[in-house]
Amino acid sequence: MFEFALPWIFLLAPLPWLLRRRNPQSGNPLYFPPLAKLAAQQAQHQPRAQWRRPALLPLLFWLCLLAAAAEPRWLGEPVTLPQQGRDMMLAVDLSGSMNINDMVIEGQSYNRLDAVKHVLGQFIAKRQGDRLGLVLFADAAYQQTPLTFDRTTVQKMLDDAVLGLVGQRTAIGEAIGLSVKRFNTYQSSNKVLILLSDGANTAGNIQPREALALAKAAGVKIYAVGVGAEQMVQQGIFGPQLVNPSADLDEKLLTELASETGGRYFRARNLQELSEIYQLLDQLEPIERDQLNYRPQQSLLHWPLAGALFLLGLALWRRSRYAV
Repeated sequence: MFEFALPWIFLLAPLPWLLRRRNPQSGNPLYFPPLAKLAAQQAQHQPRAQWRRPALLPLLFWLCLLAAAAEPRWLGEPVTLPQQGRDMMLAVDLSGSMNINDMVIEGQSYNRLDAVKHVLGQFIAKRQGDRLGLVLFADAAYQQTPLTFDRTTVQKMLDDAVLGLVGQRTAIGEAIGLSVKRFNTYQSSNKVLILLSDGANTAGNIQPREALALAKAAGVKIYAVGVGAEQMVQQGIFGPQLVNPSADLDEKLLTELASETGGRYFRARNLQELSEIYQLLDQLEPIERDQLNYRPQQSLLHWPLAGALFLLGLALWRRSRYAV
């Protein structure tokens, strides 16, 4: 559909005639020196009955300028933006135990943090339409990115996270409390916290169950992921020994946090189990937002401007012709 963004501009169309009344000596409705001289010259060479014809040039020139000022544009068909999405906060443990090399990626051993980055990177890439945020925690919890649709920034901040950045202990309660606080700054019907940890709460100013009460009051659903293998061969004094590197994992607490908020607890002993979170999160209830529509716009401003330049060039050409 064609339209003018500022159609009221055409109310200025009679302006040259109003100015002519105030200045009767002006030979044309729109007094533009090159066009005015052209009209005067033609008036000397042509019969009186024909001299008005070139006055069409100033008129058309003025109308072209008005058309350009009115911002002509072409509107395309309405496009509906995708409205289904989720608000998700990712809380990632950076405590010292995340450095244990008990996760295997393509046959090679990696520490827990690298495994989490590997899986979450794929997860973030698939979250089109979701709003993501990132919280890192160890001795304390810090917000790295607020809730945003900019998945590239969230991915970059996750990739830049390093062990020891915020200490060596595990502040699970503080991570939940900070996430809930950030959720409360947004209007959302679906608040999901993905909590990834490999230990027990050993730091922070907020206890996990206090943070749990805040999460329930704010309607935040927690999906907890316990990261780390249950068996690992370790070289000891008497030779290789089979140990449990996840002995400090507080599964009871993580299960309680998830179940009390309507979420679910995952035990990620390897990458395959860690990837199960994809299937569940894709089944979450989407956020209900008002439907947004927009119409693609294509500016047609260049056409009336081109017409005005053409008329100006024609007037100058006629002027030079009669000057000879």
